[in-house]
Amino acid sequence: MKKYIEIPIEVLERLGDGKCVEGSLRINENGKLVFRAYVRQSRENQERIICQLENGWLKESPRRIKFFNSVKKEMSKERIEHVMMREMRTAMDELTWQRIAADF
Repeated sequence: MKKYIEIPIEVLERLGDGKCVEGSLRINENGKLVFRAYVRQSRENQERIICQLENGWLKESPRRIKFFNSVKKEMSKERIEHVMMREMRTAMDELTWQRIAADF
């Protein structure tokens, strides 16, 4: 039994370039078998490091400001709080200076 599948030109071009195309096969409202490619966006190079910290980083993405900090458990609770607050202040100071510089 043979079935004909509708495949968009863009998908055929990507296949011709030797790329892999992921998608789904569906039967549309007319009863035809149709291939739909998944529309995916790469995440590389969308985040910019604003500040590299001693135990983490501060990054900017198109929609968010991201802060990450990781401290060893062997330290006392008070010391962990001090280190994390110090790094948060450092990151916020850098973010403030970046915003001021962008305004000029």
